[in-house]
Order: sequence, then structure tokens, then C-alpha cells
Amino acid sequence: MKMIALGMGLLISAISVFAAPPVEVDITRYGAVGDGKVLNTVAIQKAIDDCHQQGGGKVVLPAGTWLSGTIVLKDHVILQFKKDARLLGSTNINDYQNIDPFTDGLGIDVGWALLVAVDAKDIGIEGEGAIDGQGAKLKEQQIATDTRPEGERWGRRPFLVRIVRCENVTVKGITLNYAAAWTSHYFQSKQVRIENIKIVSHGVAHNDGIDIDGCQDVRIKDCDIYSGDDALCFKTTSSTMACSNIVVTGLRLRSNQGAIKMGTESMAPFENITISGCYIYDTNNGGIKLLTVDGAHLRNVQISDIEMVNVRTPMLIRLGSRLSVFRKGKDSQQTTGTLENVVIRNVKAQAAAKAQLTPPSGILITGVPGHYITNLTLENITINLAGGGTALNARQQVPEAVNKYPEVSKNLWPIGAGLWHLGQACKRFKTGEHHVYT
Repeated sequence: MKMIALGMGLLISAISVFAAPPVEVDITRYGAVGDGKVLNTVAIQKAIDDCHQQGGGKVVLPAGTWLSGTIVLKDHVILQFKKDARLLGSTNINDYQNIDPFTDGLGIDVGWALLVAVDAKDIGIEGEGAIDGQGAKLKEQQIATDTRPEGERWGRRPFLVRIVRCENVTVKGITLNYAAAWTSHYFQSKQVRIENIKIVSHGVAHNDGIDIDGCQDVRIKDCDIYSGDDALCFKTTSSTMACSNIVVTGLRLRSNQGAIKMGTESMAPFENITISGCYIYDTNNGGIKLLTVDGAHLRNVQISDIEMVNVRTPMLIRLGSRLSVFRKGKDSQQTTGTLENVVIRNVKAQAAAKAQLTPPSGILITGVPGHYITNLTLENITINLAGGGTALNARQQVPEAVNKYPEVSKNLWPIGAGLWHLGQACKRFKTGEHHVYT
């Protein structure tokens, strides 16, 4: 028996010794040139394809500036950035592909991207380098030939990173800079881990930081985001898959729009989402914005331990009936959704001196007739607000604006005063300890 056991041990040891190591492919082996001038799309894609065909591994970008158009990640491939490696997006808009088109909340066709994965498993973007979309330069080149109005033209510009219907995704350590549209978009993907990334992306319109769109089992932690548009935004542009089972911790957020946002694209549910320990600063719109206007059920959401400094409107909570459809021919219009079982606690906010409304409001909450916000708890909320206003301001009614885009600045709310500004469709609303300093 002892001899048999020894033989088995030797066999296991031999298998361990002779097991093939993961493939590691350097893009320079395929002719890539890191001078920021040579277009490396074909070389980088060939490295990814070969790594995938060999069973997976790492495709390595060494130090250098690697100019490229759209590249597609494949199963079991990690794109590994060495220190001082930079993937640089081409400024020629024709170097980009739209593999999975859709329509955004403003009705614009979008989906082009620099780095994209579709229906892939076990993929990653990791390392000490950066991905730079050259958004402002690309826009400048685009408008020289695209004569449409900017509101229609911007959708043709590429996202920086786009992950579509993927499983087991890791994005770690990387820096994402200056997208030409959304910075990173994760659509209907599962087991997503985003950790210790830095985003600096502003200078053109629609520079969202992280967009989580109908994804499940997501963990986001220890990230630093400065975005031109919403910093951390949960969307559901399709009715077929909810945003659920999501945990967010330890983010620093600065935004020219909203910092933490759910909606506006909101067809499938937002549920079982926990966000905690975040610092929000120098944000020109809402600090926390919870919006369901296209049929989504927004429920079982907990947000806690949030600090805000210089934020123009600390909180906006809206249930509406815009009822848009974003994937034409693949989806149908929903009925009005619900907003329930939401807890926001332990928030300290220093509102900006210049607010979106004059006089300023700290918290805006409203539903629509026949559809009520229910079981909303605000506990231990401290807001330092500029104050001001008159008795007339305090008596102003909030217009229902049932089917409008849900935004403070887009005629949803009139000039009004006070920390609390509640619409007429709100039931079972609870507050805990509450302080206001003016």
C-alpha cells in the first residue's frame, strides 16, 4: 500500500512539474511599434487572437505608446499593461467598430469603442499603464467632416472600454483617461470586479466614468474617478437583465454632473445594491441621484457613510414615467416602475455655495400621480446649505413633469427653497436624526 501511495505522489508531482504555464504574448512580437504614430490595431488584435487560440493567458503591452483603433478581447485573455505602457486611441473615427449597437437615454445611437469584449469569459484589463482615448482631439477631427448638430454627432464617437455580456471580468490597477464618449460601459455582464482604477475623463460631453448597465454580481472598490459626466452610473438599457447583487466601497468621486447615479436609462430593476464609504467632492450636479423613469423597479438599495464637499444638489430621488426604449426592435415599452425600500444613512454634505436652484435645495424627492415612492428611509443626514429664500418660494408646487428627462436643470423643478422638497406622490417616508446648518 505504501508503494502505491508513493507512486501516486510521484505521478501528481510529475503532472505539476510538466503542466504548461499560461501563455504570455508580447505585442512587439507581432510588429507593434510603441511610438504613438504607427497604428497597431492589427498587431494587437493578432496577439489577442493567438493567445486565445492557445487556451488563454496574458497579452502584454510593454512601456511605450501604442496607437490603435478598436481591439476585441477574447475568452481567457488578460490585457496586461506594464509600467509606462499607454494604449492610445486613434483620432480617426473610422478606425472604430460598433459590435453591439444600442440607443442611449437621449435617443442617440451609440456603442463604438476602443477596447471591447462581447460574449467573452475570463477576461481582464490589468497593470500599471493607461488607456487614453484622446477624446478632445478625436472630436476636433470628427467635426471637420461630420456636419450634424453636436447632439446627434457625439454618439458616433467611441467609448474607451466596453464589456458586453461577459462573465468573470477583472479590471484592476489601470488608469482610464479622456474618452471620446463614455469611459467604461459594462452591459449585461456577470462576476465583474473593478478595483483600484483611476479615471480622469473630461473635456467632451458624455464622459461618464463607470457605467454598470444590467450587470450582476459586481464588486467595485478603491477607485478614484474624475469625470465630465456621471462618475458612477447604474443603467438598464434593456428590460431583460437587472442591475443586482452589487457592492461598492471606498470610492473618491468628482463629477461635472452626478457622482452616484441610478438611471436615467432604467428599464430593468435596480436591486440589492450596497454603496458605502465614498467621498464626493466638487460635483456640479447631484451627489446621490436615484432615478427610475422607464419602468424599472428600484428597490432594496442601501447607501451609507457618504461625505460630500462642494456639491450643488446633495440628493435627488425621482420616480417618473418617461418610458423610453433603448434597443429598438429588441425591446418593448414598459409600464411605470416602483421606487421602494431604499435606505440612505450617515451622510455629511457641504453643499456648494452656488446651487442648481435659487434658493438652494438639499434633497429633492418626487413621484408621479398614482405611483408612489414607498419605504424610503433617510437617517442621520447632515447638510450644510447656503439657505435663503422667501415664504413664496416655500409654497411653490412641484410640477409633475411625468414624462420629462429627470433632471433638476431641465424644468422638472421650479425655483424653490428649503432642504426638503417633496413631490405629491410620496408615501411611507421616514427620516432619522436630521440636522441643517444655514
